[in-house]
Amino acid sequence: MTRTKPAPATSKSQVAYEWIRERVTSGAFNPGYRLVLSTLANQLGMSVVPVREAISHLTAEGLVTFERNVGASVAMVDPDRYIHAMEVITVLESAATALATPHLTRRDLAHARELNAAMRAQLGDFDFRRFTALNQEFHHALYSRCPNPRLLEMVEAEWSRLGHLRDSIFGFVPHRPQESVCEHDDLLDLIEGDGTPDRIEQAVRQHRAGSLDAFRSHGTHGPHRNDRADQGT
Repeated sequence: MTRTKPAPATSKSQVAYEWIRERVTSGAFNPGYRLVLSTLANQLGMSVVPVREAISHLTAEGLVTFERNVGASVAMVDPDRYIHAMEVITVLESAATALATPHLTRRDLAHARELNAAMRAQLGDFDFRRFTALNQEFHHALYSRCPNPRLLEMVEAEWSRLGHLRDSIFGFVPHRPQESVCEHDDLLDLIEGDGTPDRIEQAVRQHRAGSLDAFRSHGTHGPHRNDRADQGT
């Protein structure tokens, strides 16, 4: 009888990579935040070696920068990188949303309405990270039923690569959240009405283009360019 080999245990460097990456992409470690290897190793209960490997991986992904004689820190916002990534996402996500539209259920659309209402409720006491998370969920609700798995994979991969920069638009541009909520209403009306896939794809593109145009006008200054805070000594 053939024995099934047990699955290999997750390596310490992978554990460190996932732990640090989650804190970078969630905003717990802000742009400029210093990543002190010894402190991270103590928090993770491991040696410095796997943490160094994790930092090297994150540096290759562009989420972390390393300066000689200074060390590692969370990458600052790069406007050009953000714009280029969002241009790609705009094309992919608008196509995925158009393809998904015939497969959306009433429950999907009701959920999207609820998410947009929650975004509108955030406008008074604004938390751009919470607003961004709701915005991501809103758009995901509309494109996730795309029947093309390769296209879905590409959309999700681009969002993942963008990492902590996903926060950028709503942190940079104070007027954009209100406009975005109104455009979401229009998009839902179009989907629930007689909007063709071509019109829906164009509406999503225009929506994303509006955010990018706003970012280009204000994208030279970060939303919260904090001091390079140390984790420890």
